[in-house]
Parts: sequence; C-alpha cells; structure tokens
Amino acid sequence: MSDAPTVSSLRTVGEHIELDVGDDIASSPRYNADIAPTRAAQRTWSRWNVASLWVGMAICVPTYTLGGVLTAYFGLSVSEALWTILIANIVVLIPLTLNAFPGTRYGIPCPVVLRASFGIIGSNVPSLIRAIVACGWFGVQTLFGGIAIHLLLSALFDGWAALGGTGEVLGFFIFWVLNIAVVIRGSESIKHLETLAAPLLLIVAIGLIVWALPKVSMSDVLAVPANRPADASFAPYFMAALTAMVGFWATLSLNIPDFSRFAKSQRSQVIGQIIGLPLTMFLFAGLGVVLTAASMSLVGETISDPINLIGRIDSPLWVVLSMLMIILATISTNTAANIVSPTNSFQNIAPRYINENRGVMITGLIGILLMSWELLKKLGWIESDVSLESLYSNWLIGYSSLLGPIAGIMIVDYFLVKDQSYDLLSLYKDGGAYPAWNVGGIVAFLIPVALTVLSFKVGALSWFYTYGWFTGSILGGLIYFLIARREAGSHR
Repeated sequence: MSDAPTVSSLRTVGEHIELDVGDDIASSPRYNADIAPTRAAQRTWSRWNVASLWVGMAICVPTYTLGGVLTAYFGLSVSEALWTILIANIVVLIPLTLNAFPGTRYGIPCPVVLRASFGIIGSNVPSLIRAIVACGWFGVQTLFGGIAIHLLLSALFDGWAALGGTGEVLGFFIFWVLNIAVVIRGSESIKHLETLAAPLLLIVAIGLIVWALPKVSMSDVLAVPANRPADASFAPYFMAALTAMVGFWATLSLNIPDFSRFAKSQRSQVIGQIIGLPLTMFLFAGLGVVLTAASMSLVGETISDPINLIGRIDSPLWVVLSMLMIILATISTNTAANIVSPTNSFQNIAPRYINENRGVMITGLIGILLMSWELLKKLGWIESDVSLESLYSNWLIGYSSLLGPIAGIMIVDYFLVKDQSYDLLSLYKDGGAYPAWNVGGIVAFLIPVALTVLSFKVGALSWFYTYGWFTGSILGGLIYFLIARREAGSHR
C-alpha cells in the first residue's frame, strides 16, 4: 500500500504554495517528481544566489563579442553599442522578474506555467520552440568550451597542440561531458557552481582590464565612428540593435520559472536579478570592446574572440589559468542557460517516460546534432562558408525575437487573466480546470509570428521585424487578453 494520501492537497507556507502529492496526481500522466512543485524547504536561493546565477550566465564568450556584433552588424558606434547593451538588459528585466513570479509562488517550472495559458498539451508548442533555441546555444557554448580545453591542453602538452582541429573536436566532447555531469547532479550543484564561479569570473574580468588598459586609449576606442551612412537616422539602427540585444536574454524571460521556483521569496528573485544582470552584461561586453581594440597592439592582429586572444599570450602559465577560468565561465553559462530549460521542456512531453536525466541526455544529443556541421568542418571532412559568429548573431538572436509573444502571453495570463492564482492541482492532470489545448494562447502566439514572417516579404511591414521582440510581446499579450475576456464574458 502507498503511504501517500489518496487525494492531493495544498497548503500555504509563508508566501509559497506547497503541494502534498497524493495518488491522484502521482498517477497522472502529466506528473513526475522532477517537474513537480518544489517543496518550501527546497526554496533556498537568496538574492545573492540569484545574482550569482546571472553573473555566471552573463560572463561568457557571446557577451564578450556583443559590442563587436553591434558595431559590425547594426551600424552603431562603440559608445552607442555599450549604451544599447545596458538599456536592453534593463528592459529585459521587466519580463524576467514578472515571469519569475509564478515559479516562486508555486514552485513550478516553465512548461508547467505554460500549461495555464496554452493548455496541458498545448504547452508543448512554446516549450519545444524555446528548447530548440536553447539546444542551439548549448552547441555554440560547447564549441567555445571545447576550444578552451584544446588550448589548455595544448599549453600543457605539445602533442595535443599538433592535433589542431581534431583537438578542438575532442575538447568539445570533453566539455560536453562536464556540462551534462553538472546538470544531472541537480539544482543544488548549479547553485553551488554559480556561487563559486561568480567572484572568480569577476576577478578574471578585472585582471583582463588591468592587462589591456595600459595598451589602449579608452578615448580612441569610444571615439570609433558608427558603421552607417553619415546622414542616416540613429533611431532605426538603435531599435534594431535593441531588439537583438533584448532577444539575447528573451529566451530566459520565458523559462526563468525554472530557477525562480528555488527562490526564497519574490523579493529575493527580483533584487537578485536587478543586481546580477544589467551591470554584468554591460561591463563584460565593454571589456570585449576594449580588448578587441587592444588586440592589435597586444598580439598584432584584431581578434574579437577572448579564447583565441588569450591563447596568443606567450606564457603557458597565464594561458592555463585563463583557460581554466573560461572553461568555468562557459560551464556556468551553459548549464544554467541552455540545459535546464530544454530538459524540463522534453519532460513536459511525456513526464511518465522522460525524467530529468533522460531530458538532459536528449538536450545534449540535439546540441551535438545542431553543431555537427562545425565539428565536421574542424575535422576537415566538409567545407562551409557559414561562420559560428553569423550563426549566433543572426539566426539564434533573430529566432529569439519570435519568442516575444510567448513572454507577453505568460505575463498577461498570470497577472491579468488568472489574477496571480493558479489551480495547481489542475496543472498536473487531464480534465481539470485547464483544457488540453487553449486555443486563445495558440492564436495569440501564431498571429504575431505570422506577421513577423510576413514582414520579411512585405517592405511596408519591415518595422514589425525590426522591433520584433517588442511588437510580438505586446501584440501577443493584447490578443490573448482580448480572447480571454471574450471567453469569460460568454461564460457569464
């Protein structure tokens, strides 16, 4: 006989809602222990743990290259690029903190939150779209980590250096295993990793600044002119760049409940995100701009990638120490930002058959598949003109802008439609308060996405894509609200 009660029950513990699981929920095909609501005792993340999470995620190779991406691809000057990064990360705090609220109150991950607005089965649509983006970023970050491991081992062993591209591929798989091992150990291992990594990464960033500043003129760097026609208006270039930068963390604004479900309180998650995100992004992206400008005097050529720049230092000791820090930085970003979310999304498809460990392995295998072309290039088996930088600066960030409607729908559903109150038991079973498919959520998502795709073809609608994340999130939220009000009125 089971010790569990026949019927599940809820209780309030401080500001948290806690679920005591009974046979009715435990036997549901929509439930497993890994996507179950966290117990109140598991919600241990303080504001500093949340801030450390963001420091660990923000200090990474793509952040370092953002300044260069904005100047090269979006026609901004260096100073304009840095201001854009800061403003974008202040803007993205709004959906991040708001969408974290249901995770903190109910202890539920992102796919379960999405069941309220898209339906029990329908939640798989936005969850899997989000998961594919994360798997793509996981592959990109694992490539960077693999290069760092290759350079680390090359500094220690001459024989490894001779492997060239093959060494980078081997490094990819070594780094892949390290990432998977951290996540399989659970949320506490991620918390401890981020808490350890955050101060070390800040020290490395400061060390790089001290190393570079004597060799570069800050006034010259900030005076670099914009890469756009002299008579061109600043506004459209700025808004396109702002949309891209918001898109950089727009993915996390969806699945932030995956982490806020472990927060001690709403205050902890809000203050932790405010402390951890905007300044870290601004300072590390600024560091990338300075070091890229300094690279000519440091190593004789312009290098926008910190891994290869540090690898050119003529000191094996400094290369080894720096690569260890970059490996730590990339693991701390990858595990939190790119593995947790798809792991929960894949579990949401069939919780009875896919647990956390299986979800992690599916994520890892898709990450390998998405980066297979780059691995084959490094082995010399195929030739391709597609660069890694163009992949994440164009496709991944552009694709992220399509996720705007989901963020808008989530916020409107929780705060305006559901009035910050979920039927927690119904989120874990069929036939409860929530339908299998919520047509309103699906329609509110598809209309902005269709308009975004159409804007590629119709010149008059180009602004809709240029401001993609903003137009999508506002329109998606508005359509969802109107449909929900109409349905509520019809039931009166």
